[in-house]
Amino acid sequence: MMDVRDSSAGRWDALGSRDSSFRHAAMELVHQEVMRRVESTGPVPDRQSSSSTDALSSDLNSLLAHVLMLSKRCPYEDVRKECICLLQMVQDVGVRIPRPMGNGPSRFIPEKEILQVSKLDESTQSIFEDAFAVLGRLDNISLVIGFHPQYLESFLKTQHYLLQIDGPLSLHCRHYIGIMAAARHQCTYLVNLHVNDFLQVGGDPKWLNGLGEAPQKLQALGELNKILAHRPWLLTKEHIEHLLKAEEHSWSLAELIHIVVLLTHYHALASFTFGCGITPDIQTDGGHTFRAPSLSGYCVCDIANGNGALEEMFGNQQESSGEVEVLMERMKQLQECRDEEEASQEEMATRFEREKTESMLVVTSEDEECVPSRDVSRHFEDPSYGYKDFSRRGEHVPTLRVQDYSWEDHGFSLVNRLYPDFGQLLDEKFQIAFNLTYNTMATHQGVDTSMLRRAIWNYIHCMFGIRYDDYDYGEINQLLDRSFKVYIKTMVCSPEKITKRMYESFWRQFRHSEKVHVNLLLMEARMQAELLYALRAITRYMT
Repeated sequence: MMDVRDSSAGRWDALGSRDSSFRHAAMELVHQEVMRRVESTGPVPDRQSSSSTDALSSDLNSLLAHVLMLSKRCPYEDVRKECICLLQMVQDVGVRIPRPMGNGPSRFIPEKEILQVSKLDESTQSIFEDAFAVLGRLDNISLVIGFHPQYLESFLKTQHYLLQIDGPLSLHCRHYIGIMAAARHQCTYLVNLHVNDFLQVGGDPKWLNGLGEAPQKLQALGELNKILAHRPWLLTKEHIEHLLKAEEHSWSLAELIHIVVLLTHYHALASFTFGCGITPDIQTDGGHTFRAPSLSGYCVCDIANGNGALEEMFGNQQESSGEVEVLMERMKQLQECRDEEEASQEEMATRFEREKTESMLVVTSEDEECVPSRDVSRHFEDPSYGYKDFSRRGEHVPTLRVQDYSWEDHGFSLVNRLYPDFGQLLDEKFQIAFNLTYNTMATHQGVDTSMLRRAIWNYIHCMFGIRYDDYDYGEINQLLDRSFKVYIKTMVCSPEKITKRMYESFWRQFRHSEKVHVNLLLMEARMQAELLYALRAITRYMT
């Protein structure tokens, strides 16, 4: 699909201005451009048309899809209203207009429960305005994360720095590495997003034919990409040396830090994308359709009213009676045990090994095989390479003790030294995700959820062989039931296998906002686990 922002970036960018007069002037130009194309194309016929008409029609359709996105997603009411009026005018002259597909930003969460851009509080409005000014869009990931505005602000700030602020890597390389990382998990949503951004910043379209068409330096990242995505504990200083000492194809240390953060960010974001059932953005392929609706006449006013598709007949209603109360009682009992007795170091180590071994027996989503589509797999090598548990077939990987190499004491300073200020942004994002709480569990208020949050975070790190000496891993089995463990392992290790049934089967009495919070924890814990192994390998190379 043509990127309508390519040829007229200034016009679209001004729609994100906080100055209403700028937005109005920009909207006038958009209006003129759309109507000019409508006149040169004429009504869209139902029968087959000539290739020249098809090309004109395709350009117009891309424009109209972008206007549809603005009518639903722009944080400014004046722009939304003017876009609705413009689409109505186009429809009135006999041109078919697009309508959104699906039930909003997520296949798992009813649209009415997700933040609506027309009903934002002041602080969230400001966050959305900032994001829209930078990107010219509000993507579906941001809308779903919008359940948690404090985290969203940190996430957007970090991602903006990673992709757009001056740094070691060129802009087009950043997006290409994002494509490589997302493709490892067959995440077409993120691949398509960054294909468009890659082209917009001047990337060479030939590179998109496959990794083999990209420069040798980028091809050399294939091994790092696959190991980090699936078996990060196998990363060694030799892998790092291979990238830093490849003669004319070598990377600098600062570039490598930027690469590692990009890869881990997009591997983890692919987990979140699948875990929340994120749907294609409205303006992209799969996010809208020009077909007439099958139920009743589609009216442009439906865009404003959010009636683009039928709501789910029933949401997350399969109640698991008493589930929340049982979990709260277990938390209370564990706290009492903590206060009464403390396990020995030997017992703590034994409990970690037991939990690590048990985590291998948790099967990810019936372990069905997912064959990547050619469209996505061309961006990476060795499609059969995936997550493997540590000790299968006698393979043994030593435990990484956080006391020996941690983010706080080692990783943070290494990132900050080689990629100035970014370590601070990452650290804030990790801390916000880990500490985020509203002191609620489902309908219960005033609940201390720190024990549960730590169990989730440490279980993910345990699956990656990372051990906290001061944590009692016996708590994990008390707090995380089997269906939840299956969900966690699938989302973190094989996110492309996540289904709506799996999302609905854990914590059935909890709100969608709480499940999204869980997915934020899983995303950040996974990213930090990958980062620890990568940064440890870089540190070993440097010493």
